[in-house]
Amino acid sequence: MTNITLSIDDKVYKKMKRYSEIKWSEFVRKIIEGRVEQLEKLEIISEKSPILADQELLAEDWLSEEDNEAWKDL
Repeated sequence: MTNITLSIDDKVYKKMKRYSEIKWSEFVRKIIEGRVEQLEKLEIISEKSPILADQELLAEDWLSEEDNEAWKDL
């Protein structure tokens, strides 16, 4: 497995520490995996119709409802 380093604002980090039960690495890993899957699907669509793929990418939220819920208090 490859490691990456993220820079997070100090204020956000302090808020994250309040939720020590959350495995933040796993949370971010799942967000990245989900986004890569979405982009791969768009790649397939774009081969058929580049304009449609661009419209879908722009229309799609980067975060799911669960993600928005998890981040709303941070």
